[in-house]
Amino acid sequence: MHRRASLVLLALAVFFAALSPLLRWYAFPRLAKVPPSQYQEMVLEARPATLLDYGTLQAKEVEKVTIVQTLKGNVEESEKIERSAGRDVVVWDALSYIQGPDGKMVSQIPERYIFDAHSQAPVHATGESVDGDPVRREGIEYKWPFLTEKRDYEYFDAQTRTSAPIHYKGTRSYRGLDVYYFEQTIPWTKVPFPKKMPIPGVDAATLEKQTGTTRWYTTKRMFWVDPVTGAPVNGEEIHTEELRGGTLLGGRDKVTAFAGHVKMRPDYVADTVELVKSQRTLVLLLTSHLPWGFLVLAGGLLVLSLALEARSRRSRDHGPEPDPQPLPA
Repeated sequence: MHRRASLVLLALAVFFAALSPLLRWYAFPRLAKVPPSQYQEMVLEARPATLLDYGTLQAKEVEKVTIVQTLKGNVEESEKIERSAGRDVVVWDALSYIQGPDGKMVSQIPERYIFDAHSQAPVHATGESVDGDPVRREGIEYKWPFLTEKRDYEYFDAQTRTSAPIHYKGTRSYRGLDVYYFEQTIPWTKVPFPKKMPIPGVDAATLEKQTGTTRWYTTKRMFWVDPVTGAPVNGEEIHTEELRGGTLLGGRDKVTAFAGHVKMRPDYVADTVELVKSQRTLVLLLTSHLPWGFLVLAGGLLVLSLALEARSRRSRDHGPEPDPQPLPA
C-alpha cells in the first residue's frame, strides 16, 4: 500500500515540476498580451501654460492647456496584419487633441501604432503613420514590455518621427507600487506643423512652404512604469514649442507657440494605478507565484514519496512477525 502511494506522489511531483517552467516560458508569452480591442483615454494638463493666440500671433499666459489622448484598438486591422505577420498584433488608432482654456482646438495629431501584443516590439505594416505621414517606428511607444528591465529603451517621439533612448533612472515608490523611473530629453528639433491648426486663412498642411515659418520643439519626458505589466502609472513632460522666422511672424525671429509642464490629471492617475494593480496580479501568477509554488509543491511531494518508499522497504526487509510459540503445560 505504501509503495503504491509513493509512486502516485512521485508522479505528481514530476507533473508539477514540469508544469512550473511551462507556465513561465510557454504559457506566459501566449497569455500575457495587450487585448486588440483595448480602449483607453487619458487627460493631461499644463497649469499654467504659455500659448500662442493664432488670431493675433502673440504668446500669452493662460490658466491651462488640456491634452486629451485616446488609444483605440482596431480589431479589424489587427486581424488583417496578423494573417501576414504570423503573430498576435495590436493596432492602436491614437489621437492627441490639444485644446486651450476656452475649450477650442489648438491642434490634433492622429497616429496609427502597430506592435506585437506580447513584446510591444513595433510591427511594420501598411498604415503605420503619424498625422497621416508614413513612419517606421523603432523601439516602444506608450507602453513598456511586460517584465520591464532596469535598462535604457528606444522610445519613439511622434513630433520628430524618430526614436531616441529613454534612460532608466532608478526605482522609486509611487502610490504603493515600486516603479521604474525613465527620462528622455529631445533637444531643439525642427518638426512638421500639425495638419489641423486654428490658423485663419492659412493651410496648416503647407504652412511652412507658404510662409517660410518653421516649427521647433524640445521636451523632457518622464515616466513612472510598473515593471510587472510595463504600464506607465504616471507621465509628465516639460514641453516647449516655437515658431521661427518667415513672413507669418511679421519680422520677428521667433515666438513661443506652447510652453508648459504637462501632467496627468490626478483622477486619471488614481484610476490608472488601480487598473495596473489588478493587472499585475495576473502577470505575477504566471511568472512568479504559480511557477515557484508548483516547484515547492513538487519538492514536498517528492520528499513525501521518498519517505513512504523508505517505510515500505523497511517493512519488506523485516518480513512478517513470526507466530508466538505455545508455552509448555
